[in-house]
Amino acid sequence: MEKKEPIPKEHNHKETADFARSRLPSEDDLFELAELFKIFSDSTRIRIMCALSETEMCVYDIADLLGASQSAVSHQLRLLRAGHLVRTRRDGKNIFYALDDDHVDAIISMGLEHIRHTKGEKDNG
Repeated sequence: MEKKEPIPKEHNHKETADFARSRLPSEDDLFELAELFKIFSDSTRIRIMCALSETEMCVYDIADLLGASQSAVSHQLRLLRAGHLVRTRRDGKNIFYALDDDHVDAIISMGLEHIRHTKGEKDNG
């Protein structure tokens, strides 16, 4: 997102609201965005995506990493696939998972950068 100009001290409230309203995404896009962030709201799914940002992995690898059952990991991976956040690659009998694209990695990286930044502000404040 581009940086916005600060609102002048004297401004027209209606014009400001109308301007913001004209720039909002559609209701459908906002709904889908909220659904996307719901997928990100689970720390297990975040751990899986962080691991997949480093290397592709199979269910067995992820279960070992998390100390979770393969069934539990498969369930989380189904949700991540349904949200178009991970993709699969078959190699013989094995199915490997990876982040779907660079956007997913960017969301994770920016989220981590943001919490580390705000954590630094709290430490310095």
